[in-house]
Amino acid sequence: MNLAGDILKRLIKEVAIWLYLTTYRYLFLIMSIFPLKNKITFIVSFGDNSLFLYEEMKRQQIQCDTVFLYSRSCKYNLKFKDAVSIKFETLNLINIILSIYHIATSRTVIIDNYYAFLSVVNFKKNVKCIQVWHAAGAFKKFGLKDHSIKDRNRKDIKRFKNVYKRFSEVIVGSDIMGQIFQEAFDLSASQILRVGIPRTDIFFNEQNKQLIVTNILNKFPYLKNKKRILYAPTFRDESLDSFELRLDLDLMKEKLGKDYVILLRLHPAIRNELDIRDINQDFVFDFSDYVDVNEILMITDILITDYSSIPFEYSLLKRPMIFFAYDLEEYIHERGVWFDYKEMIPGPLALTTTEIIDQIRNNSFNLEEIEAFSDMWNKYSTGQSSQQLIHYLSPFIQKKEQREKMQYPG
Repeated sequence: MNLAGDILKRLIKEVAIWLYLTTYRYLFLIMSIFPLKNKITFIVSFGDNSLFLYEEMKRQQIQCDTVFLYSRSCKYNLKFKDAVSIKFETLNLINIILSIYHIATSRTVIIDNYYAFLSVVNFKKNVKCIQVWHAAGAFKKFGLKDHSIKDRNRKDIKRFKNVYKRFSEVIVGSDIMGQIFQEAFDLSASQILRVGIPRTDIFFNEQNKQLIVTNILNKFPYLKNKKRILYAPTFRDESLDSFELRLDLDLMKEKLGKDYVILLRLHPAIRNELDIRDINQDFVFDFSDYVDVNEILMITDILITDYSSIPFEYSLLKRPMIFFAYDLEEYIHERGVWFDYKEMIPGPLALTTTEIIDQIRNNSFNLEEIEAFSDMWNKYSTGQSSQQLIHYLSPFIQKKEQREKMQYPG
């Protein structure tokens, strides 16, 4: 019965995907009749990189039409007076048609995630589709190297490859991440754009950083007199069925509660499974809904994570981190990691809460190791990433009279 049910679910899913992509293909063909416009369209699941780029466009006085197509997962407010904002991937027919129209008529399309519709569209000549991926680095494998791809059928894999073929370039903050993208998305070296990650610009403005810290601590005054530990585990697929917080918060409060507090940053799918109200209200605080994780990193004294991409950006602050990879061997087998995990991480590995407590008490951190890690993974993220990417895109999005006034690198 379960097998029959699984087969039926799979069949329904395949039919739904086919119907969605077929509809998208024909609507895109129709919209392609309209000419390209001096327009940039951001297709957004996360939002941070797109927001930094938009603000940089305003700073550089780039004059072009701007459109934001945002999904439900985007936590940022992307509604502006001088931009069109449309909720993306909904059942609203008008939104669907308008979204496809804007994508089909834009000279520049900026995306920050995997979007299946890309597999069935053919952009016009000279259209730029730039992938500003939502991670500055990677421990876990993804794309064509994800271990779970072995369970996908040929149609799925073909669709994945067709999506990746639509990327003109992928931005990176390091050479090593460029190599990963080449493998994960089957890209050529010429498709790697080494300008750094736009949202990391926030870490290089000292005045703004201090203002952010002050504002957060004024908003949450109970954080002022304690050191702050952020626990931000990666999302695990099995957590959808059953989630268990493996960090023993009671023990941590007993051993560290005098000097520390813990901030939790959990994926929405598992955050809803955990009732934070029942957990040490004077020691554990839920920051899962705080929009900008990089702002939370600025008030973090010690980061605890596992296979998340957060350490790559946190390393820019040169602060301690612990890797609570309690399921390491299982995770490597099921999902896969790009390199030797134990050699790769810039901090101590912990398999139990007791080990975490001991590492914090003993100050078992090597800041030089963290700095070397940051130098490797953030080589091109030096505070001008938004500026460099907009500078690169200016010939595609600016009006002709503006382009004639400025010179751009070849």
